[in-house]
Amino acid sequence: MAVFNAKKREIECKIVYYGPGRCGKTTNLEYVHKAYTKQVSGEMVSINTEGDRTLFFDFLPMGLGKIKDCNVRVQLYTVPGQVKYSSTRKLVLRGVDGLVFVADSLKVRREKNMLSLKDLHNNLKEYGLSIFKVPLVMQFNKRDLTVPIMSIEDMANDLNKQLKSPIFPASAINGQGVGITLKECLKLTLVDLKRQLQWTN
Repeated sequence: MAVFNAKKREIECKIVYYGPGRCGKTTNLEYVHKAYTKQVSGEMVSINTEGDRTLFFDFLPMGLGKIKDCNVRVQLYTVPGQVKYSSTRKLVLRGVDGLVFVADSLKVRREKNMLSLKDLHNNLKEYGLSIFKVPLVMQFNKRDLTVPIMSIEDMANDLNKQLKSPIFPASAINGQGVGITLKECLKLTLVDLKRQLQWTN
């Protein structure tokens, strides 16, 4: 749940990038941190685990408007995707306000995508949250690869049939689709925060 800082006139909210190992969550955040330097507050913090990382940094989105004359400060997080880091993923989800689910377009990662989405669903439930109610955007990453990748339609059928979340094809390694994915997630999160706080423009 978002935190209101009366002294700074800021509302802090948390967006988490979730998905299987090596799907491109870290690459997304690294691109945002590099490409939107004016909107990044402070350094990117990296917690290294064996073969995986958790990243986070503060982000001040411009042009999104204010809520009740308050600026919106966003904390962007990734989770380690490997199965063995389940407890870390759950911990990072605490207090989440919006989600980007990064799915790997490689055909060989189809099952890992579905297992990761199920893991997200279960972890949210443990916090009393519904995957159908938390603002969620889907990013189908690695669309630039020439090796066998799944079609957008097949991925949507696997992952988004019931959720009906916005989908963005992407290639995080070169930044394609990264900005628009984040922008849509921020927009949905802001709308949801206003609804929760029963605030209007």
